[in-house]
Amino acid sequence: MVGVGDLFKALADPTRRAILDELTDRDGQTLFELCGRLTVKHQISSSRQAISQHLELLEAAGLVVVRREGRYKFHHLDTTPLHDIVRRWLNPAKDPS
Repeated sequence: MVGVGDLFKALADPTRRAILDELTDRDGQTLFELCGRLTVKHQISSSRQAISQHLELLEAAGLVVVRREGRYKFHHLDTTPLHDIVRRWLNPAKDPS
């Protein structure tokens, strides 16, 4: 199980948030595709190795799931870990009556 601290650490970095944004827009991307989209849309020109390290941290936090197909790795967004945060701090609005 991933701790809340690990989750917040993963979300703290702007590059990792941009990666999650890209996976929200188009799920199931390879490292090559993500690097290209980050460069064009976010002006993030990190190396593939740096983006790969960000992806590993996101995977460790449970926010990214990897699917292998041959020699390719496809990265998918998994928002399940965010549900614990929502349940912890956001309660449904209570009827004032």
